[in-house]
Amino acid sequence: MRSDYTISAESVTEGHPDKLCDRLSDAVLDDVLRQDRDSRVACECYATTGMILVGGEITTKGYTDFQELARGVAKGIGYTNPNYGLDFESMAVLNVVHSQSPDISQGVSQRDAKDQGAGDQGMMYGYANRDTPELMPMPIYLAHRLAEKLAEVRKSGALEFLRPDGKSQVTVVYRDHQPVALKNFTLAAQHDEDVSDERLREGIIEEVVKKAIPQKYLATLNLNDPTQFLLNGTGRFVIGGPHGDTGLTGRKIIVDSYGGFVEGNHGGGAFSGKDPSKVDRSGAYMARHIAKNIVASGLADRCLVQLAYTIGVAEPNNLMVDSYGTGKIADEDLENLVRENFPLRPGLAIEYLKLKNPIFFPTSAYGHFGRKPYEKDGLEYFTWEKTDKAEELRDYAKTMYGQGSLI
Repeated sequence: MRSDYTISAESVTEGHPDKLCDRLSDAVLDDVLRQDRDSRVACECYATTGMILVGGEITTKGYTDFQELARGVAKGIGYTNPNYGLDFESMAVLNVVHSQSPDISQGVSQRDAKDQGAGDQGMMYGYANRDTPELMPMPIYLAHRLAEKLAEVRKSGALEFLRPDGKSQVTVVYRDHQPVALKNFTLAAQHDEDVSDERLREGIIEEVVKKAIPQKYLATLNLNDPTQFLLNGTGRFVIGGPHGDTGLTGRKIIVDSYGGFVEGNHGGGAFSGKDPSKVDRSGAYMARHIAKNIVASGLADRCLVQLAYTIGVAEPNNLMVDSYGTGKIADEDLENLVRENFPLRPGLAIEYLKLKNPIFFPTSAYGHFGRKPYEKDGLEYFTWEKTDKAEELRDYAKTMYGQGSLI
């Protein structure tokens, strides 16, 4: 692969119609897991003008009030005005949830964690590099920070004319696989009808751009040049959210992962609304955890991990590690290291990452990866982002492969 290139990544705010649906799907998942940790959940949501539909398959001992939950999520995001085309008080909420297929359940339920089969087939990827302290690619990291800041200044009232919907896109220049400059970026910020273009642009630059993007990257741009910073490409963004574009759960999978980065693949499975027996989610989280710890350990500067599973089968079909030539030991040795130090069977991975807890709502906007692990009310969030295995991996590599002088 060429070492000099430019690459873009996008993010969206929590008020984007698809993210609204992801948000609600994970709110349902957390509500169900809070009552029954062994619940099976595959919750899909659809949003359009004046209506949210909740569907999918849920098997649980608990009870969820979908009306109350959907209205609470919409209110929390900011859909509190009928002029937005979706209002938490007046919108319709339809529930078409049914139970999970017993053909699937028999492969993943009533087994010891060691023998629990995967909830579906497929391949999952995890990636890490040294672009940022979070070991994430720079384009998606900056895109998330812009989208997150858009929502923050709207909710705080700093830019009271903003509405819930919004998007960001960032293009980064790489030389020798290192980010060196911003080439351009775009923001789409939904706004009230009566705000002037001048006030909108000034507010976005001062409260969003300058506070979300590090100065060393802003210094490479002219914010007055529309080829370098473009705000609202059509010139106007009043109608948005589900009123402007229908929303669906799981339609922002690249936003949720690595932003389409050159080396950060995606297996195709969405995350939100799925309990951890679905390896689309738990497998992707474990793959990220592995890749991040390999990079954090110093064993590689860039790392891609692939896991693959078959429905109802515990042992993964495949483990692949690619360090893109940056590994201190051979990729085959990294694979052996992973097998010896990480639980790859779904049930064991779920226990290891503590994924049966109601911890998923915060993942549903601004990325599932590159987030800081934290504890709240006795629960651990973003456990897959921990680098607590890094030292152990270094020691293991030194012992097994005699690479102490290189690490």
